[in-house]
Amino acid sequence: MTDVLRRGRASLAFSFFAQGVAFALLVTRIPAIQDRYGVSDALLPVFLAAVPVLAGVGSVATERLVKRIPPSQVLRWSQPVVLLALLGVGLGERMAELGIALAVFGLAVGALDASMNMLGVSLQRAYERSIMLSFHAAYSLGGIVGASLAWAGAHWHLTLWVSYLPVVAVLLPAVLAGSRWYVDAHDGSAPVSAPVPAAGAVEAEGRAGGDGLVFKMLLPLCLVMTFAYIGDSTVSNWSAKYLQDVLGSSEQLATVPYNVYMVTTLLGRTIGDFGVRRFGAVVVVRAGAVVAALGFGVVAVAPGAWAGMGGFTLVGLGLCVLVPQTFAAAGRLFPGASDAAVARLNVFNYVGFLVGSPLVGALGDAWSYRGAMAVPMVLVLVTLVYARSFAPQPDRYGGGHERPRTADVGRGSNGV
Repeated sequence: MTDVLRRGRASLAFSFFAQGVAFALLVTRIPAIQDRYGVSDALLPVFLAAVPVLAGVGSVATERLVKRIPPSQVLRWSQPVVLLALLGVGLGERMAELGIALAVFGLAVGALDASMNMLGVSLQRAYERSIMLSFHAAYSLGGIVGASLAWAGAHWHLTLWVSYLPVVAVLLPAVLAGSRWYVDAHDGSAPVSAPVPAAGAVEAEGRAGGDGLVFKMLLPLCLVMTFAYIGDSTVSNWSAKYLQDVLGSSEQLATVPYNVYMVTTLLGRTIGDFGVRRFGAVVVVRAGAVVAALGFGVVAVAPGAWAGMGGFTLVGLGLCVLVPQTFAAAGRLFPGASDAAVARLNVFNYVGFLVGSPLVGALGDAWSYRGAMAVPMVLVLVTLVYARSFAPQPDRYGGGHERPRTADVGRGSNGV
């Protein structure tokens, strides 16, 4: 493995880490943001929904951008915008300023998520083994750091901008420096040892210049992505409020469930690539869906805060494998058009957030937050129906597995 690939992998992992820090600092301080700007409980879901809507727009725009510029360039400039928008959330005083900051955050996050996963899929192809979970493990580690910093901010009663400014001051120059080592593995270059893709994939790639991706083929993965992010958004946006309002915890303790959730996603993703290599993606995805559903069940019936945190722990352990494997499966299904596949699949990341956050809030207000936890539980179990979509694609001669591929990795974004 070349030094270019190793540096590319390390720099991309740091980008995932930085995004995990930023996102955790936003979502774990939602009660504080609500208090600072005077956002009512009825209006809060509107703000929460606006971010994924605009992120979906950013992801769609990225699909078009990468036809002209490499994904590494999109990532290089979208990540600093995300960090500055986070700081804007902490600095504002009026609700309009909050809306502008969250709008910028959402658009930039869409471009950031899409471009990060494009680079991850192409690097996995170059490595010829499962490494996608390791990038998302870095994101989980960042989430742990961000949630811990949020806990410290709540504990010491720090204002939002005081909590956010040191983080942005450290991460912003670091991500800009690391971006010089991003690697673009170009789909258009001739591979050293190309696989014979499935017939449907050949047809899809042949039309990649127009509507090249066959939505029918991608639909099962889109549904799995949506269900996974409904579950993830439930934890991200409602775990703190659930622990504080339903299970009677303090504001300080309410920041802990997301931290625990990220710890278990880190553990699961750290060993997840080994599980995929040993047992296959189908088995890993099925096991993850069952464990996540069990976790939501525990949360729904938890008698107190500590039992609730135990449930969120199981949710993290189960959900952690679904999203990385969904991106990886899209890359296998469309090896000649993986950037477009990832960008379109990434939109359903935000569909899940868009559906999950308001749905849980509406059910919680109209019925009960305990009952609302049954919705992500059922949807995650539906993933079992689509688990076969994660199997290696058979080649056109009827073989059971794809043959190895060594991607012709283009020069790094620093000119190497």
